[in-house]
Amino acid sequence: MSRPSRYRLANQILDFIRDARFGPGHHLREQHISELLGVSRTPARAALSLLEERGILESRKNQGFFLKAGPQELHAIDMEVPATAEQDLYTKIVDERLSGKLGETFTQSEIARRYDVDRVLLQKTLAQLVNDGLLSRNSGRGWTFQPAIDSQIALRNSYDFRKTIEPAGILLDTFQFDSAALEKARRQHLFLETHPNIAAVNPTLLFETDAQFHEMIAEFSGNNFFLQAIQQQNRLRRLLEFGGYANRRRVKDWCREHLKILDAVASGDRATAAQLMAEHLQAAFSASPSYKKNLELVRS
Repeated sequence: MSRPSRYRLANQILDFIRDARFGPGHHLREQHISELLGVSRTPARAALSLLEERGILESRKNQGFFLKAGPQELHAIDMEVPATAEQDLYTKIVDERLSGKLGETFTQSEIARRYDVDRVLLQKTLAQLVNDGLLSRNSGRGWTFQPAIDSQIALRNSYDFRKTIEPAGILLDTFQFDSAALEKARRQHLFLETHPNIAAVNPTLLFETDAQFHEMIAEFSGNNFFLQAIQQQNRLRRLLEFGGYANRRRVKDWCREHLKILDAVASGDRATAAQLMAEHLQAAFSASPSYKKNLELVRS
């Protein structure tokens, strides 16, 4: 079982414990956990052992695993999935595309020589880039980066569009939030907002947390057209957002902004939530690398 898989399963177990509101001393049975996660008992045991290593569970001889951590400890815990060689190569390809070092199209042999990686690792990484909507395979052996928000005009148009529809979705009569989804999002954001070394967090996790937040709010609107529009925007901005995460201070800022929106939604104050969403999107645009570069040119 790979280390990342073990960490992912451990996070799923943590979510289950928190959602069920188990208290210290609760017995977590391997069979039940394996059935819940849809895996065999061996990976379930490995994930439970990892939680024991972190002091969240304790094992008792011939009895199994028992919850050791209390509610406050559980609220602040998240098992950060360690980076893999595939994730490292993924990030390197994205970074070089953003910097212009990597062209719009390339062949597999060209990129294999460029990064000096084996065929299996390269194919897995390229497949993930395709799944994430960043690459498409040509009819031959080449690959092409998908259209993305890669200019100042496109960036402004994207944020203008989002500032129009995202606050509006919150104000729709069909808007209805899911308390469990809100609480899960809150935990994810608190983990990042309080992280002691945000620079060490994988960019993929940062993007997914950000994108899932906006898609969740759009889904609450009760209108599939709003959700589909935000999903499309997330696909287009994925490449650019990886470059924006060089400013890790901004990550903490948008986590706090998201948390304020979550609080307003949870309290039923949709007018405030819509206003906070508009302000958040404006702040995100103003903090984007392309916007700052353009502003410096205007002032010079």
